[in-house]
Amino acid sequence: MNSLSRKLKFAIFGNEYQAKKSAAIQNIMQFMKEHDAEVWFDRTFFNFLTLEQHQNIDATGVFEGDDFNADFVLSMGGDGTFLKAASRVGSKQTPIIGVNTGRLGFLADVLPSEIEPALREICEGNYKIEEHAAIMIEAEGQWIDEYPFALNDIAVLKRDDASMISIRTSINGEYLVTYQADGLIVSTPTGSTAYNLSNGGPIVVPSADILCLTPVAPHSLNIRPIAIPDWVEVELEVESRSHNYLVAIDGRSIKMREGAKLIVKKAPYKVKIVKRSGQRYFSTLREKMMWGADTRN
Repeated sequence: MNSLSRKLKFAIFGNEYQAKKSAAIQNIMQFMKEHDAEVWFDRTFFNFLTLEQHQNIDATGVFEGDDFNADFVLSMGGDGTFLKAASRVGSKQTPIIGVNTGRLGFLADVLPSEIEPALREICEGNYKIEEHAAIMIEAEGQWIDEYPFALNDIAVLKRDDASMISIRTSINGEYLVTYQADGLIVSTPTGSTAYNLSNGGPIVVPSADILCLTPVAPHSLNIRPIAIPDWVEVELEVESRSHNYLVAIDGRSIKMREGAKLIVKKAPYKVKIVKRSGQRYFSTLREKMMWGADTRN
């Protein structure tokens, strides 16, 4: 029986390197069929499921790039897959549901065993949407990538075979410090539990309107992460002995030559993430970080 007041459209993205999501996809497709929902697949993921996994997928259709129109996006994988899906959603403002078939998941937090009840709640309107700030990067006012936006972080990093880089950093035109380091991470609250955290940066709740500047292996022990308001522009001037360096936008690396001033600032839109009504941030954080767990044998 169709419990929907109107036919919903879902766009599905997935990690084509994970075979264990096969059963989850079949459960999703059965649910969608029972509820008369349209299901559109990213072509790469669809080809993986049908040609490599030999699954029979009765999809409404396939799409490429960001050429889709849906009520919800379903990301099948880990947080990396979620970030890629978010980049494809871009400014469409389509709410994203993250199904975790990977490992640790802060963004993809719906377990495969929870898919059906989660989809049922969505169909019934029993869910909440969190709006997460994104950031973007420019070089001398020009975009340096087709998609210069990040939900987690933007990092300036040395090349693998290079020595440390020098990153002259200003906040809204006011000089802060010149980092001598392997790199510098500009992190959103959403990304605070990712690369930022692994480099000693603070955990920030998603609703906080701040950014974190966290150096990577600084060559001075008194350099520490700093939190700044998210309405400012972070200006970076990079020098390297090799005269080039990397800019990583949610992990997507771009080779840059020194000389251009980089500007990192808040994106003109937010990313909408679907959360189940019973989910609570601090309980999720406590569970993922294993706070309070006795790890002794």
